[in-house]
Amino acid sequence: MGNVCSAQFSCDGTISRCLDCIVSKAGYICHLKDNLYALRTDFQKLIEARNDVQIRVIVAEQRQMRRLQQVQGWLSRVQDVEKEVPRLSRKINLGGFCSGNCVERYKDGKRVVELLKNVQSLRKEGDFKDVAQTVPENPVDERPLPPTVVGLQSTLDRVWRCLTEEPVGIVGLYGMGGVGKTTLLTQINNSFLHTPNNFDFVIWEVVSRDLQLGKIQESIAKKIGLCNESWDSKSFDEKAQEIFKTMRNTKFVLLLDDIWELVDLAQVGLPVPSRTSASKVVFTTREFEVCGQMDAHKSFKVECLGYEDAWRLFEEKVGRDILDSHPDIPELAETVARECGGLPLALITVGRAMASKKAPREWEHAIEVLRSSASKFSGMEKRVLSRLKFSYDFLPSNETRFCLLYCSLFPEDYSISIEDLIDCWICEGFLDEYNGIGARNQGYSLIRSLLHACLLEEEDDNRVKMHDVVRDMALWIASTTEKQEERYLVLAGVGLTETPRSELWQEVTRMSLMQNKIWRLPESPASPHLLTLFLSSNYISMANEEFFQSMASLRVLKLSHTLLPRHFLVGISNLFSLQNLDLSETGIEGLPLELRYLVNLKCLNLESTYRISKIPGQLISNLKMLEALRMFKCGSREQESDSILSGGSLVLVEELLGLKHLNVLTITLHSFAALQRLLTSPSLQSIVSNTPSLSLTNCRSLSSLSVLTLASLRHLEALDMRYCKDLEEMEIDYAGGEVKRIRETHGFFSLHKVSIWGSKLRHVTWLILAPNLKLIQMYDCRCLEEIISLEKLGEVPSEEMQNLIPFARLERLSLGGLENLRSIYPRALPFPHLKELHVTLCPKLKKLPFDCTSGHERKLIIKGQEEWWNNLQWDDQATQNAFLPYFKTNVFFPLCGE
Repeated sequence: MGNVCSAQFSCDGTISRCLDCIVSKAGYICHLKDNLYALRTDFQKLIEARNDVQIRVIVAEQRQMRRLQQVQGWLSRVQDVEKEVPRLSRKINLGGFCSGNCVERYKDGKRVVELLKNVQSLRKEGDFKDVAQTVPENPVDERPLPPTVVGLQSTLDRVWRCLTEEPVGIVGLYGMGGVGKTTLLTQINNSFLHTPNNFDFVIWEVVSRDLQLGKIQESIAKKIGLCNESWDSKSFDEKAQEIFKTMRNTKFVLLLDDIWELVDLAQVGLPVPSRTSASKVVFTTREFEVCGQMDAHKSFKVECLGYEDAWRLFEEKVGRDILDSHPDIPELAETVARECGGLPLALITVGRAMASKKAPREWEHAIEVLRSSASKFSGMEKRVLSRLKFSYDFLPSNETRFCLLYCSLFPEDYSISIEDLIDCWICEGFLDEYNGIGARNQGYSLIRSLLHACLLEEEDDNRVKMHDVVRDMALWIASTTEKQEERYLVLAGVGLTETPRSELWQEVTRMSLMQNKIWRLPESPASPHLLTLFLSSNYISMANEEFFQSMASLRVLKLSHTLLPRHFLVGISNLFSLQNLDLSETGIEGLPLELRYLVNLKCLNLESTYRISKIPGQLISNLKMLEALRMFKCGSREQESDSILSGGSLVLVEELLGLKHLNVLTITLHSFAALQRLLTSPSLQSIVSNTPSLSLTNCRSLSSLSVLTLASLRHLEALDMRYCKDLEEMEIDYAGGEVKRIRETHGFFSLHKVSIWGSKLRHVTWLILAPNLKLIQMYDCRCLEEIISLEKLGEVPSEEMQNLIPFARLERLSLGGLENLRSIYPRALPFPHLKELHVTLCPKLKKLPFDCTSGHERKLIIKGQEEWWNNLQWDDQATQNAFLPYFKTNVFFPLCGE
C-alpha cells in the first residue's frame, strides 16, 4: 500500500490576531455613530481655537509683527481638516448608519477615527504661547535732517573719530537749548547708515524731561525683535533680563536725545559700555553735570554758530530775493542776524519771520523789537524763549533761578565778574543760608549750576557771560513773574541820555541803566521798593545830592565806570539800608567822611580808582559790617596828609584790624612796612592768606622783596608792582631749598597776572615758579636785561628743573620801555597758549624764544614797531615765515592806568 504524510501545527495565535482584526474593523462600524459625534465635537473646538489664533495673528500683524512659521503651518493643516470633516459627515448622514454596504461603512468608520485623532492632535498643537514675532528692522533707521545744516561738521568729525578710533564707550553732547544738539545726533545716526561699520543695531530714543525707563526698553525691544505677545506681560525686570541676554553678544549704538538726569542703562537691561567696549552710547543734554552722572568718557560742548555760519543759515531762511529787494536790507539783515547770537533756533525763527519783509523800515523795526523786548518778536516767545525756559524750570532751586534773572540786569554781551556777582547776591539776601565764606562758596556753587545748565558761559579772568537769547528769556520771565514783589526794569545799553520818567520808578524793585549816556541825575524819584540800582558806565557829571533821598530800601548801588562829581557821594550816606557800593574804575578823587554812616554796608569796591588822593581816617574802620573790601589799584601816587593811604598805608592796615566780619580783601599798599604789618597781624591771617589781589605802589626805599613773602599768599591771583623805583631784587635762593619749598606748598599756583612798572629789577626769574601765569606786563623797567635769567636758571637744582615748564599757560606778554632788555628766555619754547605779544621800545630785544612749531595753526597777534620786527634774528627761515602772518605794526604804549 503507499505511505500517507500529514503536517500538524497550532492555530491559536493566528486565530487570535484574526479575531482582533475582525473586532477592530467591526468597531469602526459599530462605533461609527459615537466616533462621528466625538469628531464633530472636537472639530468644533478646533475651529474655535483656530478663530482665537487668527484674531491674535491679526492683532499682532496690525502691530507690524510677523506670524510664526509654526502658526502658519498649523493654520494650513486646520484648513485641510476643515474641508474634510464636513464632507465626510455629509456622506455618512446620506448613507445612514444602518447601510447594508459594510465595506463603505468600514471605510467611513476608519476615516472618522483617523480624523478624530488628527483633530485632537491639532487642538493640542494650537495652544501657542506666541503667534507672531517682531519683524527684524534695519540696523539703522535714517532720520530726517533740515535742508541746511551749518557749523556742525567739525564737531561731527571729532565725535565720529571718537566713536570709531578712540577707546571711548560713552559720549556726551551738551549745550544750551536750540543750539543744534539733536541735529548733530541725527547726523551721527545717519553716518552709521552711510559709513561702513560693524554695529548690529543703532537705536534712537528721545528721553525728554519725563524720564520713563520702560519707554526706552520698548524702543530697544522693538529694534532687536523682542516684541511679541508675551513681551507685554513681562515685568520691568524680566524685560531687562531679556534685553541683556540679547544685547550682551551684540555690537550696538544707543543714541539718547534730550536727557535731563541720569539714565540707568544697567537697570534698562543694557550692558554698560566701557572704554574698550565695541558698543557705544551717545546722548545729548543741556546739563554738563549730566555728562558726569552718565560716566561719559568724553564730552563735547555744542557751541553757537560763528558769524559766517550764522549768516549762511539766516540767509537761507530769509531768502536771497528778500535780501536783494532793497540796497539797505543786507546791512540791516546782518544786524538782525547778530541779535540772534549765533543760536540756530533763534536764527531760524527770526529768519522765517523776516522772509517776507521787503521794506527797510520793517527791518529797522525788527532790530528795535529784538533789542528792547525780544519776546514780542513774532515766534520768539512760542518757539524760542518757551523752549529755553525748560532749562530755567529745571534749575535745582529758587535761589539759582533768582540768580539767573539777576544776571539779566547786566547789558547784552557784558563780561560779568564772578566776584562782583557774588558780592551782589550776598547783599541781596539770595545767599543767606550761610555766613561769610560759606555764603561765598554757595555763590560759586550756584554759578557752576548755571554754567553746567549752559545758561551762563565761562570766560577768562574769573568772569561769565550771558548769551543774548538766554538774557532775552530771563528778561521775559522777569517781566511775567507772578511774584508781585519782584519787578524788573532793564534799560541797559539802549542809548538813554536821561533817567526814566518818575512814574516808572514807583513799583520797581530792580533797575539797570548801565551803559547809557546819562549825564545828569535830577531830583529824587519816588522809589520806595527799589532794592537794586545799576548806574555803571554812564557820563554822570551833574547830580542832585538828594537824588537818593527816596530810596530807603536800596541795597545794591553800582556806579562803576562813571565820572561822578565828588559832592554826589555825600547823598549816598543817607542810604542806611545800603549793603553794596561799587565805585570801581570811577574818576572820584576822594571819599567823603559821611560814608561812615553806611553802617550796614557789606561790600565796598574801590578797585582801579587811580585818582583817589584822600580816604578819611576812621571811615573804613566805622563800616563794622564789611565782609568784602576791594582796594586793588586804589589811590593816586600822591596822597593828602590826612588820607589813610598816606604814610605808606600803615593807617589803612590798622583800620582793617577792627573789621571782624571781613573775609575778602584786595589791597594796595605804599610801603613794605604796611605789607609786613598786614602779614603779621594775627587777626588778619585768614583773610590775608586768601587775598586774591595785591598792589605795591610807590613803595619808597624798598630795595628788595622776599619771594617767599609773596608765596605765603597762597591764593594770590594778581600781583601789581608800580613805581617801586628802588626795587632792585626779588630775593630767593635758587640753589638752596626755597624753590622746592615754594613748589611743595603750591606757592604761586593761583597766580595768573603779574604787572611790574618802573623798577630797577634786572630779571624776574622767579616767575618760572608760577605755573599758571596767563598775563605778564613789564613796563618802564630800564634796568631789566632778562625776563628769565640764564645764570639764575642754572642755579636751580636739576631735579627741580625737570618738572618746570615755563610759560606753559601764558596767554599775553606785554613789554614796553625796556631799553636794556636782551632776552625773554634763553631757549626756544612752544608757548602753546600765547595769544598776544606786545613789544614797544625794546631796542635790544633781537630774538624771540619761539620755535617753528609755536606759529602753526593758532590765533596769535604780535604787535611791535616795524623797525624792531625787521631787525629780529631768527634761527631759520622756516621759523620766521611761521610767525610773519601774525605781526601787526603797533606804536601803542599803555599808560600806567590801563
